[in-house]
Amino acid sequence: MKISIPVYDGVDLLDVAGPYELFNWVDPGKGLETIIVSDGGRPVTTINQLRFEAHASFAGLTAPDVLWVPGGDPEVLGQMMSDPGSPYIAYLKQVAQTAQWVCSVCEGALLLAQAGLLDGHKATTHWAFVDCLKRFPKIDVDTSHERFIVSGNRLTGGGISSGLDEALELITLLFDKATAESVQVTTQYFPKPPVSGKIPPAPACPVVW
Repeated sequence: MKISIPVYDGVDLLDVAGPYELFNWVDPGKGLETIIVSDGGRPVTTINQLRFEAHASFAGLTAPDVLWVPGGDPEVLGQMMSDPGSPYIAYLKQVAQTAQWVCSVCEGALLLAQAGLLDGHKATTHWAFVDCLKRFPKIDVDTSHERFIVSGNRLTGGGISSGLDEALELITLLFDKATAESVQVTTQYFPKPPVSGKIPPAPACPVVW
């Protein structure tokens, strides 16, 4: 079973690295493989200027079982969403036709939305981008800031760190609760943050497309 994480310059590191780490702690006997892909298989630089290699190109992984779309720099998102010939959006449309699960974390939901892949589904995103997602009238947008939402075979997550909870949910959906609990214990994911801030009201959409 293969998970494709398509990346791009300006991607959020934790949207990729956090779930990637959890997926790779699944018992190897279950046959789960997580593959990071990019346009042309090129290395990418995250929004925080960390550069890393992709495993394959979009053309090299055209039929994964799971698609996991990360968020990133709002300016980059706007550019991809405005480009009718975007290789990234084209890849999402192609892969979603046969994928067992189509997932996003953070503003990755906007990329799925632009590809028409959240139409008819309930979905969530980072709290600061809720207004952006509301601009797609065929999507039932969650405004209660759930960590993740399951709608049919769509799984969308909230902002950045939500991808960790969402990754455990995906592992449960692909295998079972015991497998997800094993990953939780191995990675010692029992969060107890030392602060207790509150999510503010969502601003006007910061992405232009």
